[in-house]
Amino acid sequence: MTRPADPAFTSLTRFERLAVRLARRMNRGPWQRAWFVGQRELGARWIEALTYPLLEVHGLEHVRATTRDRPLLLALNHRTFFDLYVVMSILFRRLPGWRGISFPVRGRYFYQRPGGLVVNAAMAWWAMYPPFFHEPRKRRFDQWAFGELAAMCREGAGWLIGYHPEGTRNRNPDPYSFLPPQPGIGRLMLEARPPTIPAFVAGVPGGPGELLKRRVRGGEPIRVWFGPAVDYSEFLRSPAVGRTHREVAQRVMDAIRSLAEEDRSGRVVRHERGPG
Repeated sequence: MTRPADPAFTSLTRFERLAVRLARRMNRGPWQRAWFVGQRELGARWIEALTYPLLEVHGLEHVRATTRDRPLLLALNHRTFFDLYVVMSILFRRLPGWRGISFPVRGRYFYQRPGGLVVNAAMAWWAMYPPFFHEPRKRRFDQWAFGELAAMCREGAGWLIGYHPEGTRNRNPDPYSFLPPQPGIGRLMLEARPPTIPAFVAGVPGGPGELLKRRVRGGEPIRVWFGPAVDYSEFLRSPAVGRTHREVAQRVMDAIRSLAEEDRSGRVVRHERGPG
């Protein structure tokens, strides 16, 4: 098994090192291609089967218009652990050309416990990679992980990378509330320069069990909105400092917020008009 950037790994526990190296191997070469078949043909299919009667999808043409010759960064709000699975299943089943998928995640649990490693393998087909621990003593590893993620955003035809600018789940019951964006996405965009599509998701249940109940009994629809690619070209000439990163992150968050307002307006209109 490869041993990437060993000095950056010295702060990790033995199990964390094993988990990261294993996930990295699964996201390379023949292993990655095999797992992607599972993601696309099995994972996306069963999610589609559960969600299809509930789905309302808007703006898919914006994703269709992007190139598959290089990676695509998809930035969306974060309400549940299931958000990205729903969105990725839509893209896999409705648009061609994808060859890989990655969700950068917090390393806690998924890379610190055997159960988390099993969930990554069995539920995400190793897509939850690379991990970030966000602990002072593991800062050097997080820098390595950022470099790994930036490389994935630069090269790789058909690679789809899901990212939450808020950094963590928003637990506010108001679906139109947002946490402040973290500057990491701004730094990532300026260093790797991937095309970036904003997305807003609402109505996603907390897990498959709740989703199945709604699938059977009916209830709130799952709304997914995709927007035009974020134009951040003006920032490419700015100094690569924290302020610039924050401004780019805010540009992305504003695009997501705009999609949320479209969803809010549409729901008001439907409510006023009544069913049908």
